[in-house]
Amino acid sequence: MSNRQLGIIVLVIAMVIVAISVLFTNNLARSLQSEEQKNMAIWADATRQLILAEDDADIDFVSSIIEKNTTIPVYICDAEGKVIASRNVEKESENLQILKSSNGDHHGPIELKIDESTTQYIYWDDSSLLTRLRYVPYAQFALIFIFIAIIVITMLTAQRSEQNRLWVGLSKETAHQLGTPISSLNAWQQLLADKYPDDEYVPQMKRDIERLQLIADRFQKIGSEPDLQAQNVVPVIESAVSYMRTRTSSRITIDDSALQNVKRTVMLNAPLLRWVFENLLKNAVDAITGEGTISLQIHENEHDVMLDISDTGKGIESAAQRRIFEPGFTSKERGWGLGLPLAKRIVEQYHGGKLILKQSQPGVGTTFRIVLKKPENG
Repeated sequence: MSNRQLGIIVLVIAMVIVAISVLFTNNLARSLQSEEQKNMAIWADATRQLILAEDDADIDFVSSIIEKNTTIPVYICDAEGKVIASRNVEKESENLQILKSSNGDHHGPIELKIDESTTQYIYWDDSSLLTRLRYVPYAQFALIFIFIAIIVITMLTAQRSEQNRLWVGLSKETAHQLGTPISSLNAWQQLLADKYPDDEYVPQMKRDIERLQLIADRFQKIGSEPDLQAQNVVPVIESAVSYMRTRTSSRITIDDSALQNVKRTVMLNAPLLRWVFENLLKNAVDAITGEGTISLQIHENEHDVMLDISDTGKGIESAAQRRIFEPGFTSKERGWGLGLPLAKRIVEQYHGGKLILKQSQPGVGTTFRIVLKKPENG
């Protein structure tokens, strides 16, 4: 059973519990309200008997009925709505209409006929118990909502943790698998260098093997806490640009003039961050069909350094822009959809920065922005 299916089941169960709880509580509230109405009828009759009682009459029983009402707010009013007496009321009002506008509608009235010319009216509010009971479903709903939120967060965290373990395992296994052939290639390259010291292709082979070793080292570092140092980020960018220039068509111009004679110190791990720059530059190259330009701009504020990598390529469709950082999503015919998610992970989780799609327009181009933190001591 998938996490999504489990989440739907939990949500359905929670909604059923809420529905049953609301129905049960409402039924209980109606029953309690009906009982309070009956009690108020008895209370009104006891009040009438108390008012009409002779001076020598035994009123203990009637008084006990009246005194037992300690929870239901009661108002006795004359025909004009003026409050004559009240019980269990925190704030008295001289006029019932004023009381209604400030405290809500009242139950009643029950007519209290004193004599042929005098009639009083009894109004009452819900007891504090009934009032609290009406709020129970909302409290239960809030608790269940919190419960669902905790479950969803837990499942998402577990899923993300599982994805992280998969990333780390895949990266380290890749580095391990590359280790043996790289060692073998190193030995063959050294043998060729000894046998053909003047061959122009042997140094190129050595550089490619070193490149493979660098890639393996980068994958090996995934999942480990990187060592961040305060360094000028521009040489790291220029190194990635230099590498991509030798592997890019002459019809594509990489304009890094904005980086010349610029120094921007940030906290970074050079091997990992250089891979991010290379990946973004490669994506920019792949996005350009025929002639085009890739430009780099660097900005800063008090706390951060921002690098913008822009291309004049085909751009990204709006529907795909929300998914470009999802593992496995790719718009290329040949691609795994892992480059941008891994680059984002390196920038945000390992460097505490940000990697965002700043803007993209189909047929015009795309700009990615990398934000890196400056050292705290400046």
